[in-house]
Amino acid sequence: MNTKYPFGFKIPEASPGFLLWQTTMTWQRLIKKALEPHDISHAQFVIMATLIWFELQKKSPTQVLIVNWTKLDKMTVSKSIKKLVTSKLVNRIEHQTDTRAKNVSLTAKGRALIHQLIPLVEQVDAEFFGKGISNKDQSLLLQILKKLLA
Repeated sequence: MNTKYPFGFKIPEASPGFLLWQTTMTWQRLIKKALEPHDISHAQFVIMATLIWFELQKKSPTQVLIVNWTKLDKMTVSKSIKKLVTSKLVNRIEHQTDTRAKNVSLTAKGRALIHQLIPLVEQVDAEFFGKGISNKDQSLLLQILKKLLA
């Protein structure tokens, strides 16, 4: 019998990947619970929040830009936008110069909903990421996450 561990860690809690996985799953469950009453998935929320951000920056986002910005996969973005269009929360129209691209924008209904949802999600974030963590450590966590994404 081979008793040698196949892992580089003796306990799962020593693995940054495993801890990040557990943290992400726990946080996502809380976000899902907050969004469920509004019939919006987490991916749909992220897309809508991205759209309001780009709107405030006077940018006209395409589906490709949404994929690149959010790090969601193409299929998730496509399916999510289709549902958001069906729900009349976003519009999707052909790009003026690139017929392969689609511009995406919030409808008035979508804009009203995202303004309602952002504070809910930010409250979940504040409670989850603020649990027993000092402001200094929260700032350090942001710095570390930014480095990992760079």
